[in-house]
Amino acid sequence: MNSRMLATLLAALASVHGSATPTEAQSCEPDGDIQFVCGPISPEDLALVPDSAWVIVASWEDDGYLSAADSRNGATTRLFPTAASQDRHDTATYGDCPGMTTDGFRAHGISLRPGNDGTHTLYVVRHGARESVEIFEIDARGTTPGLTWTGCAVAPNGLGLNAVVALPDGGFAATSPRTSDIWEWHTGDGWTQVPGSEDIGPNGIEVSPDGQWFLVAGYASQSVIRLSRGQTPVQIDRVGVGFNIDNVHWAPDGTLLAAGHSAPTRGRVGECIARRTCEGIVSHVARVDTETMTARSIFRYPTNSALILGTTAIEVNKELWVGQVAGGTRIARVPLPTQ
Repeated sequence: MNSRMLATLLAALASVHGSATPTEAQSCEPDGDIQFVCGPISPEDLALVPDSAWVIVASWEDDGYLSAADSRNGATTRLFPTAASQDRHDTATYGDCPGMTTDGFRAHGISLRPGNDGTHTLYVVRHGARESVEIFEIDARGTTPGLTWTGCAVAPNGLGLNAVVALPDGGFAATSPRTSDIWEWHTGDGWTQVPGSEDIGPNGIEVSPDGQWFLVAGYASQSVIRLSRGQTPVQIDRVGVGFNIDNVHWAPDGTLLAAGHSAPTRGRVGECIARRTCEGIVSHVARVDTETMTARSIFRYPTNSALILGTTAIEVNKELWVGQVAGGTRIARVPLPTQ
C-alpha cells in the first residue's frame, strides 16, 4: 500500500481490530480451487523462509506485527512483538540505531536475505513509533521460526518508507512514495538517494541478483520500472501491466511477480481502506519477464470478503500466495499450472 496514502489513513485504521495472537489453522472456506490461510490482519507483504515450510507475514493494521504461516497446515504464529521478544543489538553495523522498541510497530514491506544453517536476515519497513527499517535474525531450525531483533536504520526526516530489498553487495534499499524516490543504506555511509530515482513514483522494489538493476513497482504509472544501479548514464525501462502495482517479488523461475489492484475511481482504494467501501476493486498479479520487459496476467480476482485489496504475491510450493490490506484476514493460495 502506498505510504503517502497510508499516512493519512492510520487514524481511521485504528478503529479496525482483530485477534493477533498465535492461532491454529482456522476453518477457511475455499473459493473454488482457491484456498486460504486465515488469521493475519491485513497481510500486506510476504517472504518465504528458505528450505522451510514457513512464510513470514507483515501486518500494519491492529497496531502491526510480524507472524509466520505454516504452508503445511495453514497455522499462523505471531513472532514480533511479543512479551518474549528478543534483542541482540549489532552496534558495529547499526550503531546509530537507538535500540529496540516494540511500541507502535506497524510492519510494511519486508525482504529476506538468505543465510546459512537455517539462519537468515529479515529487513522490515516499520511505521509507528519511528519511520525505519528494522533488522531481525530469523532462526528457522526449530519447530517454529524465531526472531531476534538486531538493529535498525531510522529514515531521514521527510521520507515515508514503503518497501525494502536486501542488496547483494550489502545494505539495503527502500522506496519512499512520499518523496517519490529510492534510498540506499550501507553501514558507515547511512542513507543516500539512488541516482535516477527522483520522481519515479516507486512502491515495491526488488534488485537483480548481480545488483545492477532495481525492479520497481510503479503504483500510479501501473508499470514495472527497470532502473539501472551504479551506471552512468542511468537507464530506465518500463512495461505496463494495467493495474496499480503495490509489490514486486522474484519467482523461482527468474520472472518477477507484480501484485496490486485496480479500482473504478481514483478515490476508491482510499475509501476501501478507511471506510471499507470496496465495490469494483479487483486484485491482480502479473508475471513479468525483466529481460524482454513483457508482462502477462496470471491472477485476477474481484473483491469479496475473502480477498479485499491485493498487495503482494510470492510462489510457495507451486502455489501463488496473495496478501491484502483493508482489514482482510486471509492470504489466498492459488494453484499454479504445472509446466
